[in-house]
Amino acid sequence: MCILLEMLILILLLVVGGVMVYLAQNNLMLVTLHLGTYVFSDTPLFYVIIGSLLTGLSLAYLIYLVNSIFTAFTMHGKDNKIKQTKSEIVDLTKQIHKLELENERLKNNSTVDEPQDKNSL
Repeated sequence: MCILLEMLILILLLVVGGVMVYLAQNNLMLVTLHLGTYVFSDTPLFYVIIGSLLTGLSLAYLIYLVNSIFTAFTMHGKDNKIKQTKSEIVDLTKQIHKLELENERLKNNSTVDEPQDKNSL
């Protein structure tokens, strides 16, 4: 499995490298880049294309990280709620068992205050 993953990564890197070489050969035109008050003159178009690609990938990764952090917090809250609910279920089960024992005592008109149950919680 690990070797297959490494081969897929290698193939992906070769394809990306090939695309970058193709872009570099066909987009050597010099352009002027205006970023706010900054001006970069005589910048190869290839650099602008790759810079835009890397900026987009970085923003997408940042958005993904923020989303995963919020998802982790949400899952943590849900896990706590599940633990709390399980604890409530155990408490209610104990209460039901005690009420069943009291019900049996009342049915039998027993004078014993607390019926003995070896399986009681």
